[in-house]
Amino acid sequence: MKKHILVTLAIAGSFFAGIVCQAKPAAHTSPKASSSITVFTGVKVINGTGAQPAENQNIVVDGKYIKSISAELPADISTDARIVDAHGKTIIPALVVGHAHLGLLKGTTTSGANVTEENDIRQLKQYGKYGICMVMSLGDDHDCIYTVRDKRNRDLIGGPYVMTAGHGIGVPHGAPPLETGADEIYRPTTIAEATKKVDDLAKQHVDIIKIWVDDLGGKVQKMQPEMYKAIIAEAHKHGLKVAAHMWYLSDAKALVNAGVDVLAHSVRDLPVDDELINAMKTHGVAITPTLAVDESFFIFKDNPEWMNSKFFQDSLEPGVLEYLRSEKYVPSLRERVAEYVAQDNLKVLFDAGVKVCFGTDSGGLERPPGFDEHRELQLMVAAGLTPLQALQCASQNTAEMLGVAKSMGTLTPGKLANLIVLDADPSVDISNTQRINSVWIDGKEQK
Repeated sequence: MKKHILVTLAIAGSFFAGIVCQAKPAAHTSPKASSSITVFTGVKVINGTGAQPAENQNIVVDGKYIKSISAELPADISTDARIVDAHGKTIIPALVVGHAHLGLLKGTTTSGANVTEENDIRQLKQYGKYGICMVMSLGDDHDCIYTVRDKRNRDLIGGPYVMTAGHGIGVPHGAPPLETGADEIYRPTTIAEATKKVDDLAKQHVDIIKIWVDDLGGKVQKMQPEMYKAIIAEAHKHGLKVAAHMWYLSDAKALVNAGVDVLAHSVRDLPVDDELINAMKTHGVAITPTLAVDESFFIFKDNPEWMNSKFFQDSLEPGVLEYLRSEKYVPSLRERVAEYVAQDNLKVLFDAGVKVCFGTDSGGLERPPGFDEHRELQLMVAAGLTPLQALQCASQNTAEMLGVAKSMGTLTPGKLANLIVLDADPSVDISNTQRINSVWIDGKEQK
């Protein structure tokens, strides 16, 4: 996606590869200036809180931060500020992703052997090209993720911020299967060993604890309640939230009652009921629906039109498009049914007031980083959310769940200038989030 508001901020920082989208007219910018101030003028603003778009706004960015958003230009704007004429554009918050996986995918292989600092950073930057400012890598991580996180926090690599669940905790011969690259997940056999693994992860300063509670359709053993209750209790002693991979309604209820903080997927076997809804609301449990992951296991045999788009194809590793169009890609009836159940459950949970967040489980062979996040927004709207509600889930709600809402998640003065400039309004058509003109993270245009 080679586009751009052709402007840079005169502040230090790394710049990376250009936005992956079709060529399109860029907003008009003033000549090069020495000020750290950039002003977007005349733009429609969707702030990420669920509020209606605000027309003809002026966003003032000072260094990394949003200084003001107002209908009138502040009188104290420096004469050497960078002025970006953004009339006809819409600005939304950069997306916050609460469930993804870094480093496992390379070419047409998903493997632990692919996980390196270099591959983590490469994929992190791809997320940035697609308008994402924070990626929670939710388990399967190798120790290099801590170096990547540290370098990003010290402004050494730029692009999106990263959070991690580290290795994560499963059970022997259980989910996720080794063939998905899950070769470094902790798989304790006793409760004592499981709580020790939580302590180890806490010492590594993970941002959340990830557990897998799933029998993969009856194919493997499932983590037992006694073990995940102990893991949750130990995590909470360290002040850490716990996110759980799950599939079944019965497991979702048991996990919520055991104190889990985040359901990392939708319930995919049965309609959610009042018992689960009331428990989630009582305990403040959030959910990342990850509708795109279920769709990815069947949709490509349908040859959707968007498979031919540059926006999709630019997100793919070499050879993946050919794989998706080949007989090697086998659709799953179970996942097709699950995705429809998950969509229905998302709408019910959202309408009931459960905190719905944003995640896709992207980073696998059929789940390209960046594209999947925009596809997830479309699926959330197809499930019955309005575009503004879906965008709120992907910004404010997820930032709150991850504990980073003080610095990102909404377009608010004092927060980081993490934003996407779009050539069309996504509140009218959610697919307009793909019409990216430019992405700004920490006040820097991502190139």
